[in-house]
Amino acid sequence: MIVYRITGKKFANDLSGTGAVLFGGRWNKKGTAVLYSGESKAIALLETIVDTPPMLVPNLDLVTLEIPDDSITEFKIRDLPENWLAYPAPSILANLGEDWVKIGKTIALKVPSCIIHTSHNYILNCRHRDFGKVKLISLDDFPFDVRLNS
Repeated sequence: MIVYRITGKKFANDLSGTGAVLFGGRWNKKGTAVLYSGESKAIALLETIVDTPPMLVPNLDLVTLEIPDDSITEFKIRDLPENWLAYPAPSILANLGEDWVKIGKTIALKVPSCIIHTSHNYILNCRHRDFGKVKLISLDDFPFDVRLNS
């Protein structure tokens, strides 16, 4: 399966999950190495700009990754608490993500996007024993249209 990340050029080659380790996220606690990606370039862009202040849009790269189709766990909306899309994110989601990482059964966790509920994000466990099977397909400049942040 192909997934996408849109990130600052400075971090595009870093597939170690350092950002998630330092800051945590909706599906992980600080200290846990994961990568956030999306099933499409569009959802990857929306997930990036929703967390980027308008005046701080960096030079971006589009990272295209291939993940094994047989190493994906899915959380459907019906599996999540009613407040799953709240902002800030309820801590129960990070707990669910942490449990998934600890179990270590799959490389990727497929979760619904809070922005577009019919789209999905893929959280990648950077410390999974088979993470080496994740392939970097391409790294390309991603020109950002500033109208998106106006």
